Amino acid sequence: MIRLRLSIELDYLVLSPSCDFVFNIHVAHTSRQTVREEALTLDPCQRAEVQLDPVHGSRYMRLHAAAGPLRVAYQATVDIRHHMEDPAKIGEVPVSRLPVHVLPYVYPSRYCQSDRLLRLAFAEFGHLPPGYARVQAIRDWVHRRVLFQSNSTNSTTSALDTLVERVGVCRDFAHLMIALCRALNIPARFATGIDYGADPALGPTDFHAYVEVYLGDRWYIFDPSGTAIPMGFVRFGTGRDAADAAFATIFGGVQSPPLPPRLRIEALTGTPDLTLPVHCAQALSTDDGPPARG
Repeated sequence: MIRLRLSIELDYLVLSPSCDFVFNIHVAHTSRQTVREEALTLDPCQRAEVQLDPVHGSRYMRLHAAAGPLRVAYQATVDIRHHMEDPAKIGEVPVSRLPVHVLPYVYPSRYCQSDRLLRLAFAEFGHLPPGYARVQAIRDWVHRRVLFQSNSTNSTTSALDTLVERVGVCRDFAHLMIALCRALNIPARFATGIDYGADPALGPTDFHAYVEVYLGDRWYIFDPSGTAIPMGFVRFGTGRDAADAAFATIFGGVQSPPLPPRLRIEALTGTPDLTLPVHCAQALSTDDGPPARG
């Protein structure tokens, strides 16, 4: 079992008389990702509403703030018990057998224009046997062809832009991999959270975007950016692309934060059942898996 302790601090200056925020910074609830303890601090103190998405386990905090400074601080300790599987045993699922809640993740979306990448996807990967190994090949292809470079893209950069420019940050790697998977009728979704094990040379700890692909009977983790250790990812939200899973969505006038987000994460050990996140060859998932059949 992995135990991780994390903290997030966000600062804003609200300019309009009032402003609405939707935050996606709480640890998602799944049967394999359990929150041991957590705390939320708002300055100035005010009422916030946290609601659970019962399908995906994501939690959204809604907040109405008056003009002036606002600080949001969240801390949590989370236990992760990954589902692990031999990749050779994991196959793709035909569209005709996909659960209805998975279907949206085979369609094109704002940042993942899979309908524009059909020819490329089939030329590069159409000849490969369907299954986990083909998705891993897509992940490796994106990782080799795109250079990770901080501040190299912006909020409008799409999978097509990344394919042309061949540079980006974690969300750009994720969008391109998702688009290629969907072009092959493989459901793929955008996941956000915080990561453990990133190279300090890349800068301070930040929000991380990666990919979850529906194979077999659950969502498996892939990280095309290769910047951290997938076993150390804590999931906050999921969606079709970054538009669905931003850590903060703001409705109103807000000045650029005086300070960038401050994130910290550490792995806890000290008991025989706790281990450090490591790179492994097995397929990993924090998804609940198929629903029980009555």
